[in-house]
Amino acid sequence: MTDDQIRSPLLDRLYQRYLNDEDSARFIQSVSERYTIGSLKRLCRFGQINSRRSATLALGFLGDFAVNESMGRSLQDDDRGVRLLADHGIRQIWTRQGAPALQAGVRRLYRLVIQNRLEDAIEDATRLIAYDPTLGEAWNQRAIAFCALGEFEAAAEDCRETLNCNRYHFPAAMGMGHCMLQMDDAVSALECFRLALSINPDLEGVRNHIFQIERTLEGS
Repeated sequence: MTDDQIRSPLLDRLYQRYLNDEDSARFIQSVSERYTIGSLKRLCRFGQINSRRSATLALGFLGDFAVNESMGRSLQDDDRGVRLLADHGIRQIWTRQGAPALQAGVRRLYRLVIQNRLEDAIEDATRLIAYDPTLGEAWNQRAIAFCALGEFEAAAEDCRETLNCNRYHFPAAMGMGHCMLQMDDAVSALECFRLALSINPDLEGVRNHIFQIERTLEGS
């Protein structure tokens, strides 16, 4: 019997306790004291349902961008509970890429976009990208700012760069699809939405977009 097989019942119990008391701090502390990130990644992939759910939840709390691959695979898990936890958790780890200063810069981009300070967001994102071109979330936030300003071609290109940095970034695929629709390119939009759905099969809104675009193209 492997260490993971021995430990998984404990992980299940910690997860059940979290469901009962909703004490995330207690859950995080308990898991971090007993499991390494490597063990959680293995359980996320090979554990039983409750272990996969617990490991996915824990990685969302504890992991950095190094767990992106594990979380991305969990978006397509057979269990819907795992998929939902992965959907939430993976968005959190995207903000934890790079050194602490880069992570702080990304958090600032979020604030600037929310505050509709779009030019400032573009300027800050451009500086972050120049420093680290692999910083997917900097590309993504700049894409959002460009899109809000009606600069759809620039936004679509930044969405493409986001996906080059992070192949699991389904919001970037969705964003690129919306930009293509704004540029009256339904065929490219359809490809983008299909890509988003292939990454995250639970995107029902995207599934509806695909259905509507397919109907429109068939009738043209």
